Amino acid sequence: MPSSRLCDALAAHARHRPEAVALVWGGRRTTYRRLAGLAGELAAALDRLDLDRSRPLCVPAHKTPETIALLIGAFRAGYAVLAPSPGLGAAVLETLTAQARCSAVLTVDDRGGLHHDDVPQDEAAARGFDAVDPAAARLLLTTSGSTGTPKTVPIAAGAFDRFAAWAAVHFRLTERDTLLSHAPLNFDLSLLDVWTGLLLGATVVLVEQDSSTDARHLQDLLAQHEVTFVQGVPMLYRLLAQDDARHPHVRTVIFTGDAMPRPLLARLGAAFPGARFHNVFGCTETNDSFLHEVDPAAAADKTPIGRPLPGVRALLLDGEGKVLDGPGTGELFVSTPFQTAGYLQRERNEGVFVPAPDGGPEVFYRTGDIVSRDAEGLHWLDGRTDFQVKVRGVRTNVQEVENVLAAHPDVAEAAVVALPDPEAGYRLHAQVTRRPGTALTSLRLRTHSAAHLPRHAIPSSVQVSDTPLPRTATGKPDRNLIKALRQKGNHA
Repeated sequence: MPSSRLCDALAAHARHRPEAVALVWGGRRTTYRRLAGLAGELAAALDRLDLDRSRPLCVPAHKTPETIALLIGAFRAGYAVLAPSPGLGAAVLETLTAQARCSAVLTVDDRGGLHHDDVPQDEAAARGFDAVDPAAARLLLTTSGSTGTPKTVPIAAGAFDRFAAWAAVHFRLTERDTLLSHAPLNFDLSLLDVWTGLLLGATVVLVEQDSSTDARHLQDLLAQHEVTFVQGVPMLYRLLAQDDARHPHVRTVIFTGDAMPRPLLARLGAAFPGARFHNVFGCTETNDSFLHEVDPAAAADKTPIGRPLPGVRALLLDGEGKVLDGPGTGELFVSTPFQTAGYLQRERNEGVFVPAPDGGPEVFYRTGDIVSRDAEGLHWLDGRTDFQVKVRGVRTNVQEVENVLAAHPDVAEAAVVALPDPEAGYRLHAQVTRRPGTALTSLRLRTHSAAHLPRHAIPSSVQVSDTPLPRTATGKPDRNLIKALRQKGNHA
């Protein structure tokens, strides 16, 4: 990713539609002429630095037109680029750049000035990590790092090209579209709402990080720029639907990342009266792998993740490692035309990128997701293997508990975490945000839980507030922080 095809397309847009708007950011519009021109200037500046092209560059993914131009310039100049979250601490960033063998950390200011810091080569830190071939993978994304140092994921140029071609056709995207980019630039959602948008010559509206939870600002962006395409986690749609806002120009809505609560989904039909709604399921390692078109008017308690995309193979394995035929529940293994060849750290690939369980020629990614398939071939996400805990000796799916809490009409969002307990093994704690204007209490929510859950699955503690849940950089509930805060409070 982004391959020469993207760079060639941007150059063509600059020649044939030079005044068309490529990027909108902070009230500033960047045309394709300006974007291509700045990318060319930065590519020339990189040539003058004469850095080692066999080593990647590190470009912290600040969400600005200038950073996007720097990424494009680096691709044009033949470099692979590690694009980590700009919010990473200095120690983590130093570790990632050493592991990837980066030659420099680059940033660009709002006037297009290039700044760089050389990175000394550290063979000890890079031991056990594959060298990056810029001809094979131009962009290196990182996982969230919620369980330690983020994993580095090379995105192959051919994988991006295949994904962009599928997305453009399926969602009928053209140069006339305007896409909202709400997720961070280092998140894999940018492969669609930024890079595919620019490949097609569309307009991309970049949401500034500081304004990403400002409902009025987000609603104004959609109205002012007549946005036609929106992709994001449920939190984004909660903000966009606030105060009964309507967005008549939007024709494509994609939700991803977390299960969409039924009460929120039921409101989206009114918020986006001219849109088609899609639930998309995937991860950084595989990109999108399942798709389901949703009718908000027929919202059920649970939305399926759908059916595999064209070219995707999905297998379910039972607890004994046997491939299930037909309906059943098991761990999901997938092989997609869009997936990475593996993590940069070789040992992390063991048991994760595996030979086809059914003997086929593909490499499969072991997702860790527990999925059910019904008789019609629809797939449903039940939880994760790492969300399965034993409460008083009974195996309990934490995500199923979350879904029950989220189904309460007064709940805006809910997260459930498992806390170690010397007697029960684990006990469940729920943190819940109530909908504005409601009087939901923890007692009422426990009564609701008791009516829908077996006794062992009822959270032993429930915290209800008007405050939104803490979020990771990718917009998902930060369950690790919720767990840490609860444990700290218990020991205070």
